[in-house]
Amino acid sequence: MPGFDTIVVATDGSDSVSRAVAVALDLAERFDAAVHALYVVDSGEVDSSPEAVREQMRNALQERGGEAIVDVQKRADRDVTAVVREGRPANEIADYAREIDADLVATGTRGRHGENRFLIGSVAERVVRTCPVPVLTVRQLAGENGDGYGGAPV
Repeated sequence: MPGFDTIVVATDGSDSVSRAVAVALDLAERFDAAVHALYVVDSGEVDSSPEAVREQMRNALQERGGEAIVDVQKRADRDVTAVVREGRPANEIADYAREIDADLVATGTRGRHGENRFLIGSVAERVVRTCPVPVLTVRQLAGENGDGYGGAPV
């Protein structure tokens, strides 16, 4: 039976990615797949900040990435490979999926900047267009509280 052996969860630590994490971890459990949690420090965001605070910005984003990955690890029923990279998020996600021969990339549709494009956020849209493997985009449902399931806290 076809399935998934390796799943990349692209996370930015935002509430809107929480449901994507839940769905990806559920698939990993069903297919007994390896999970890689990937956070990308957006080099464009770092480079566009004032030079005097650029290193602080990079460090803050790396710290946020570590927290986002720890969240995925805490929610998983298996070991999760933690990866923090720096670059253009969509490119780094596609490159990483290619490097590890992933079977699936899971991501939310709107990140921490709350991109509100027509259907999905700009990073997710670029990942869908450029990623060499299937991409599962998961949108947050209206009224979700950030736990990935909606409604009352679990």
